[in-house]
Parts: sequence; structure tokens; C-alpha cells
Amino acid sequence: MMNVFTQTADKWLGKGKGHGPSMAAPILVMLVLSMLVLPLPPWMLDTFFTLNIALALTVMMVAAYMKRALDFAAFPAVLLLTTLMRLSLNVASTRVVLMEGHTGPGAAGAVIEAFGTFLVGGNFAVGVIVFLILVVINFIVITKGAERIAEVGARFTLDAMPGKQMAIDADLNAGIIDDKEAKRRRAEVAEEADFFGNMDGASKFVRGDAIAGILILLINIIGGFAIGMLQHGLSAGDAANSYITLAVGDALVAQVPGLLISVAAAMVVSRVGKEEELGEQIVTQMFDSPKVLGVTAAVLFLLGVVPGMPHVVFLTFAVLIGSVAFWLWRSQQKPSAAEVQAQEAAAAAAQPAPDAEATWDDLQPVDLLGLELGYRLIPMVDKTRQGDLLMRIKGVRKKFAQEVGFLPPAVHVRDNLELRPSAYRITLRGVVVGEGEVFPGQFLAINPGHIKTPLIGTATTDPAFGLPAHWIDERQKENAQMAGYTVVDSETVLATHLSHLMQVHAAKLLSRTEVQELVAHVAKLAPKLIEEVVPAMVSIGVFQKVLQLLLEESVNIRDIRTIIESLAEHAGQTQDPAELARRVRMALAPAIVQQIYGPVNELEVIAIEPGLERLLTQALSGQGMAALDPGVADMLTQSAAKVANRQEENGVPACLLVPDAIRSAMARLLRRAAPRLQVLAHSEIPDTHLIRIGPILGEAT
Repeated sequence: MMNVFTQTADKWLGKGKGHGPSMAAPILVMLVLSMLVLPLPPWMLDTFFTLNIALALTVMMVAAYMKRALDFAAFPAVLLLTTLMRLSLNVASTRVVLMEGHTGPGAAGAVIEAFGTFLVGGNFAVGVIVFLILVVINFIVITKGAERIAEVGARFTLDAMPGKQMAIDADLNAGIIDDKEAKRRRAEVAEEADFFGNMDGASKFVRGDAIAGILILLINIIGGFAIGMLQHGLSAGDAANSYITLAVGDALVAQVPGLLISVAAAMVVSRVGKEEELGEQIVTQMFDSPKVLGVTAAVLFLLGVVPGMPHVVFLTFAVLIGSVAFWLWRSQQKPSAAEVQAQEAAAAAAQPAPDAEATWDDLQPVDLLGLELGYRLIPMVDKTRQGDLLMRIKGVRKKFAQEVGFLPPAVHVRDNLELRPSAYRITLRGVVVGEGEVFPGQFLAINPGHIKTPLIGTATTDPAFGLPAHWIDERQKENAQMAGYTVVDSETVLATHLSHLMQVHAAKLLSRTEVQELVAHVAKLAPKLIEEVVPAMVSIGVFQKVLQLLLEESVNIRDIRTIIESLAEHAGQTQDPAELARRVRMALAPAIVQQIYGPVNELEVIAIEPGLERLLTQALSGQGMAALDPGVADMLTQSAAKVANRQEENGVPACLLVPDAIRSAMARLLRRAAPRLQVLAHSEIPDTHLIRIGPILGEAT
């Protein structure tokens, strides 16, 4: 029999798999509704009033013994349910008081009679005054203070949420915590923000309950007078003695648990710290200093010796508090065994060790590729909030490897409090190479041409390619797409900008580490080829420089076998990386042309006016750009930039065809003015392709 009882109790207390705890709230709501509608006998009112007081005491004890606010995360809901229960009891008791109050003080049950007679001495005037004092204490002091604390706590908790998220991400990026711990901390931060936000609103329940108590008391008094004198023929004295006593008892029996709940709410929102209970905090922080207690004892002693003061009381407390202060002082002077061990351990640790000097481990390497985010962009990398930026970055690296021909370094993502909340910054070897601003939840509508349809949003430019764009909300997305705009979300904007910068700075991303990993990868596919060429014929340094020269001119290195075979063919003649890169370009000519034009047979190219071409050949062949007149160089760069832009507007690749002798020099000269202009040599045009001369540089001059 005992086992059956235990199992049933465990089931309803939530220790098993029963549905008892989940049914508690619906059952309480049903009781509240029944008390609002159905008349209750006095004995049931006594039961529910006692239950109400017990629940209020339980709530206050939980609030007193919890160690942090989230230990009682259900408190806002508890506050709502207990308030509803008290108000429903007020309605039920008001019905009984007004219907049966003429029969005497015991008409509404023993609990109300006890509060109305015994606790206030049978004097209803005293009861009204006591009730008003309790309402003032509850409404003006406790409730108002708790409401203000909840409001400020909610505001500061929400304001501190981004900083806490960034701190978690910083610990995760630094390797201090793992993914599971980071998820747990993020969930705790979100739960804390939700709790204080709910408490800000739930504190209004207590305030409304206090106001309702005053109104119900007035209704009971006025209604009782009217019913007693008009319906039951009672005199004014008899009506006052019966109805006011019952009304005061009813008000007091509801106000006492309301006061307990208000105190519990104040304890919850005023809770500081996470390691101690409220009682422990008060004792350790108020009565742990012998100086404080000693001064208090001295002041009480001085008051006790003043003529006319109650000497016995003041001197007694002065002696007691002074004794406690002396005992604390002696206890603090004598170190405990644990403190002695701690001091010995600290002394041993303080002794200089042979390896106490700075080491190379203290030197933190600069991130090869980094992404810094403002605090509002942190959710974009938080998987718990459906942030998929990290997946986008992985996709960018994979696409880069497939298109360019080597695996780029990992992108180190971190937060930066110095940035604007919605700003980001992309760094290469610690140097900023790109920055922008994105707004999660909004979309960037990019104007790919000359679309004139206006959009409602914030005008800006695409950070990757500098095209005019607008930040719009989701409601404008469909209209923008129908008008011809390219609409992308914030994650795509940032990932595209990162991808573009990786393409532009591909040569700088190819460090010695990536080259060695590339060689190791090729060795798995063609081990003999690598053994014969790298590093036997071409050193790792020369190989890296050749690949970087190719990448600087946007030539991908996917066809690594052709590159290595070309190096093997010409490495015996020269070790100059520039000359080797020129020979490799000739071997990669079909791939280079296809990369620029696609699978076509006719190539429209930009040519140079013959006279200017002869001048450039004389100035740039063998001597570099030092012999080129600055005015000619400026005219050439401006003209090349205009022609390249015009070609792109017409949908034709911008490609300049020059003699072999000046190709590399022309590419370096025009790279900054027209970064998307490709420069090809005559020998790099495959025999299978036809050439059609388009714009000519230098004709206007």
C-alpha cells in the first residue's frame, strides 16, 4: 500500500512520467473560473483562503532561498495565477458577504470571521485602518519599488544581451569553451532576458491587485449597508457591525497573502549574485565586518547612558553587538587551516620558476584572413538563432577552392566593440581590406543597370562591386524583384563581399603553408611529377612566386599539372619567376581565354593605336615603366578605364591585346586604374580563335 502511495505521489510531483505537474495550471484556472461563477459554501471559502495563504508563504520561501533569478523562472506565471486566485476568492467571498451578511460575522466562514474580529479586536474601525496601512505598505512601498526595479532590470538586461553574446563568442573563438557550453550560455542569456522582460510586465499584476483590494472593500461596505438596511431592515449600527466587519475581514484575508507575494516579487527582482541565497548574502555582507558592528555598539552605548533614555534596552544591545564584533575580530585575526594551506601554496607559487620568462607561446599570430562583426551581427553566426553566416563562409571557401585552385585559409570570425553595431570589417594579415554595413532582417536591392523604379528604403552601394542599391524591408522585396533589382539578404551581402575580396587578394592568400599543402595534394595525384619538379628543379619559393604572379592577374591555378609541366620544361633555362610565369601563361592560354570570354571562337579585344603602341614598346621593353612619360601614362590609364567600363556596360569582356614584350608591364600599369581589365599578349591567343578589334586606345590623342 505504501509503495502505491509513493508511486502516486512521485507521479503527481513530476518525479515519474505522469501528467500531474502539467495539469496543475489548468486545474487552478478551472478553480478560479468556478469561484467566479458558482456560489461557495463558507467551509469551502475557509479551505481556499487557507490554501491561498499557504501558496503565498511557499512562493515567498522559494524567493528567499533561490540563488539566482532563473532558479524561479516560472515566477511571472505564478504571480499571474496567484493574483487570479486571490481576486476570484474576493469575488466569491463578496457574494457570500452580501447575501448572508445579515446573519452575523460568521456568515462567510471562520477565516474571514477571525480576521475581522480576533485580529483587529472586533473593532471594524481599527480593521479599516489596519487594512489601509497594509495597502499603503504594499502599494506605495513594496509594489512601487519592485515595479521600478523590474523595469530597470529588464532594460539593462536587454541592453547587456549583445555584450554577453559577444563575450560568449569571444570565449568560443579563443577555445576557452566548446560548442555545447556556448549554446548553454546563449540559452541562459536569452532566458534571463525573457525572465526580466516578463517580470517588468508581471509586476503590474501586484499593483492592480492592491487597487482591486481597495475597490472591493468599498463595494462590500457600501453594498452591505444598502442590502442590510433596505432589504433586511437592519439598523445602521447593526448593518455596520455585520457588513463592515465581514468586509474588513475579507479584505485582510486577501491582503495578507497579497503582501507576501509582493515581498516575494521584490526579492526576485532585487536579487544580486548567483552563488548565495538571500539570507546568506544578508548575513555575510551586513554582519561580517567587526568595524561596522563595533561602531554600532558604541553608538548604542552612548544613547544608553543619556539621561532619560531606556538604559537597560540600549545597553543590553550594545553589549551583545559589541561581543559579536569582538568575536568576529578574533576570528579574522586567526587564520584557518584552509587559509594557512592557501598561503603556503601561494608562497610556493610565487617563487620564480626557471621557465617564468616570456616564451614564444605568448606571441599570438596575426590572422591571415579575419572577419570582425559589430554586436548586432552576432546572431548571424549563432546557429541557435538560425544564423547561417558560418555555413555561407564555408561555402565561399569551397567555391573559391574549386574556381581558383587552392584551399584558402580559414576565416577567423570575431566580434569588435569598436565597430558600429551593424558594421563588419574584413582583414588580411591584420590589415583592413574591406568593410561595410548590413542590417539583419532587411534585404539589399541592387540595381544591376539603369532601373528607374524608386524603392522605399535606405540608399547605399553594394559593398562588393560598388553598384547603387537600397536597403529594404521584406514587404518591398517582391516589388523590387519585379522591377528588376537583384535582392539578397544580409548574409549573402556579407558572404559575397568576402568572396570578392578573396578573389581580388588571392595572391596574398597563397602563403607558404598553402603552397606546401597544394604540393602535398598534387603529390597524391601525380607523385612522380612533383618529385621531378618541386623542389628538385624549382624551389618552393620560386613555385610560390610563379603562382602568385598568375593569381595577381586573376589567372586561376586549377590546372596545376599544366603549370608544373610548363615549369619542368623551362626551369632549366631560367629561374626568374616573372619569366617562368610568362611561359606558364602561354601554356594556360586556352584556359585563360575561356576564363575571360567563355566558350566562344571570336574574341572582341581592345587594341592600342599603332603609334602609341610603338612608343610604349620602346619605353617599356627591358627598362620597365621608369622610361614612360608621366603624361602618357596618365592619359593611357584614364583612357583604359573609360574603355573598360564602356565594354562592361555593353556586356563585352574588357580585354586589351598588346605585344608580348610589354604585356606584364602594361598589366601592372593598368591594374589600379582598371582592375577588371584583362591584358593578353598576342602569343596567348589560341590558333583556334578569331580576333575582332573593338575600341582602340589612343585614337582621341
